[in-house]
Amino acid sequence: MATRQTAGTRAKDSDRNNTCQVLDSALSDGQLSMEEHRTRVAAATTAATLGDLQRLVDDLQNDDAPVQMPDLKKPLPMAGRGSGWGMRAAVAGVLVVLGIAIGWGLYGNTPSPLSFTSDPGAKSDGIPAKVITPPKQLQSLGGLTGLLEQMRQRFGDTMGYGLTIYPDYAVLYRADPTDDRRKLNYTYRGGFDDPYPSTKSSEDVLVDLSAFDVKTTVGLLRGAPEMVGLQQKDVKPGDTYLTIDPSRDVLTPGALTLRVSVSTDFGSGAITFAGDGTLKRVDPADV
Repeated sequence: MATRQTAGTRAKDSDRNNTCQVLDSALSDGQLSMEEHRTRVAAATTAATLGDLQRLVDDLQNDDAPVQMPDLKKPLPMAGRGSGWGMRAAVAGVLVVLGIAIGWGLYGNTPSPLSFTSDPGAKSDGIPAKVITPPKQLQSLGGLTGLLEQMRQRFGDTMGYGLTIYPDYAVLYRADPTDDRRKLNYTYRGGFDDPYPSTKSSEDVLVDLSAFDVKTTVGLLRGAPEMVGLQQKDVKPGDTYLTIDPSRDVLTPGALTLRVSVSTDFGSGAITFAGDGTLKRVDPADV
């Protein structure tokens, strides 16, 4: 190439081919995306002047390219046939680079916006992990209190037809808002699963299932084996469960009846009490 070439010098096919080689090199080392490379190559093959070609590689590091672009003495505005297309191509290239840079800043996880070797979703987004620790040991003060709170969060209240509480799961019976002849049965295991329906009976009365003394109830849960004549050492996990149901006493509408049932290899028994802990009945173990 002539040593005194300028931006206005008309380009030859060899100049266009050299420019395409520089663009190919930029693509291979991650400076250009496939779309940018395609756009710039298309512009290079129709470029009219050396200035048009130079603008396609001005932002590239091309020291390692197989060919070097000429050192133009003085950049001049594009002129002559084809200059309008060159300008449009250059503007399009700048917009593409700007779009990639913005996207990289928002979502990228790579050393540069022109590197596409990493998953953009891997970039840290600054959102801390949200860990929810639901109660699992339900027959305890914290577990039973936590279960009732989980009901409030899930349903907005603690109303229901009944609640059965095992050491590590529970079954809740609630009204079916779409059919007053049915009730919905929810199983709780760290969260309430999707319900399954069952037929509502005449004994199903809607009450507030949290209307009892939790601390007193936990104490009676733990003392139930001895109260029915069983030894605590014989009670295994899962041998004891608590039921909470509407009271059948017509004089105390809305009241609850709680029952702790204990079953071991040496017999089974139960105690029944009111929401405030008042004993109603003791069924000794059938030993």
